[in-house]
Amino acid sequence: MAMNLPSARAKGRRAPMAEINVTPLVDVMLVLLIIFMVTAPLLTAGVSVNLPDSRAKAVDQDQEPVAISIDETGAVFVGEQAVSTDALPGQLQAIAARAVDGRPPQILLRADRSLDYGRVMAVMGELNRVGLTRVALVTTQGEGR
Repeated sequence: MAMNLPSARAKGRRAPMAEINVTPLVDVMLVLLIIFMVTAPLLTAGVSVNLPDSRAKAVDQDQEPVAISIDETGAVFVGEQAVSTDALPGQLQAIAARAVDGRPPQILLRADRSLDYGRVMAVMGELNRVGLTRVALVTTQGEGR
């Protein structure tokens, strides 16, 4: 057994510490984790939409989906960018052209619950016309009505 006894040469000097103190690193990482957990849900939805309730399960996704939102006034947004009714077909064709392995991207359609059914179906018709058939309607998890 070796002991750490002071030698005559050291005369009170401490030997260099060979161990890494991980406590500050863990503290910083936990703070960063909490910050990301709090801010990540805030970054997902840029357009404020009052979604209907549903008891459906979440959809499995293999590639990054494209979010299309329709707010309470009937305005259409692709991502967070407002798109006019005239420019919507061209924008959807550009999205359909980004197909990976022959599969078009998944579309997440978020529509306000107060919208007319016809307005939602008009957007879905445009999606179908350009070949974007993988459409998921986004709702909030709830009891359903």
